Amino acid sequence: MKIAIKVRIKPTEEQESLLWQSAGTARWAYNWCLNKQIENHVSGEKFIQDGILRKELTQLKKTEQYKWLNNVSAQIPKQAIKDCCKAYISFFNKKTKFPNFKSRKKSKPSFFIDSYTVETNSDSILIEKIGWLILAEKDRLLIKSKKIKYYNPRVTYDGKYWYIAVAIDVIANLQKLEKKSLGIDLGLKSFAVCSDGKVFKNINKSKKVKKVEKKLKRLQRKVSRKYNLNKKGETFVKTSNIIKEEKKVRLVYRKLRNIRNNYLHQTSSAIVKTKPSRIVMENLNVRGMMKNKHLSKAISQQNFSKFKGYVKYKSELNSIDFVSADRFFPSSKLCSNCGNIKKDLKLSDRTYVCSICGLVIDRDINASINLSNYETANNIVTIKT
Repeated sequence: MKIAIKVRIKPTEEQESLLWQSAGTARWAYNWCLNKQIENHVSGEKFIQDGILRKELTQLKKTEQYKWLNNVSAQIPKQAIKDCCKAYISFFNKKTKFPNFKSRKKSKPSFFIDSYTVETNSDSILIEKIGWLILAEKDRLLIKSKKIKYYNPRVTYDGKYWYIAVAIDVIANLQKLEKKSLGIDLGLKSFAVCSDGKVFKNINKSKKVKKVEKKLKRLQRKVSRKYNLNKKGETFVKTSNIIKEEKKVRLVYRKLRNIRNNYLHQTSSAIVKTKPSRIVMENLNVRGMMKNKHLSKAISQQNFSKFKGYVKYKSELNSIDFVSADRFFPSSKLCSNCGNIKKDLKLSDRTYVCSICGLVIDRDINASINLSNYETANNIVTIKT
């Protein structure tokens, strides 16, 4: 399987200027390709293959108007076109939403680099037309060789630092696993409840996160007041002070994102380290859950889909079977003792009381036990009791 390694890079002022230029070229090429596809679709023509658009771009680079495209690596705009075409096809295959044009202000600066041109040593990496860039962590990025190949190298900017991410091939760890099935129930009261009794708290209810969120609200109010003070008619004037305050807001958002992402990694690693032979998680309809206006913000902060992805790849890396339970499997309504389904169970009922066998158990623990007993055979759901 493949895993990604992400390392911070430390560019000089000149190199950072080239990084911004490369990111801007990738954004322009993506928007140019998307505009071409939309115009072609409106006129009733068929989808334009990325190969045709890449050849057209090569011809554009020879003109005086688009001569600036030669200042960056040729693979950067070409890969951006390929990414755009892939997103466009995914929409018509009903896999994703329609791709949006990338905004200079809102989109995440990033670009692709050709793995064949990349060279590395213990503390630096060579990027075409940018030069050798110092890595913040020595020996973190495995040195490229005949045995170690890089896949899909990407350079990104998170609002404060630049990063390089590459994918490499790894072999799954063969280890002795306990013959047990571990069910994981996700929720808002507690982030994750495992069938072995372990409970992982909701990080968004901690003092650390609440303190950062309070700071965020204060900064947002400050920005709003500055906009109102600089209002001219129906338009707002964006002053230098507003730009400075908005940068502070973005950095606070970055801090919140890093805190939550770090917690997801810690929780998923703690679960995998128990070494169960199988992990079962429910396939939540997050999009449907987000329609509840009272809980939508709390649900979005939990990052259930990202957490499930972390558990899945770490399970595969440690030779643990990962099972995604059917979306309509009644894990909360099912009695883990006798198999009775309690149809009138409400969301406010935090304790499960079975009317048949008299079982009294916490709702989330009951759901995690049912998930641990989940089995599928020939697409028919069966329950171990």
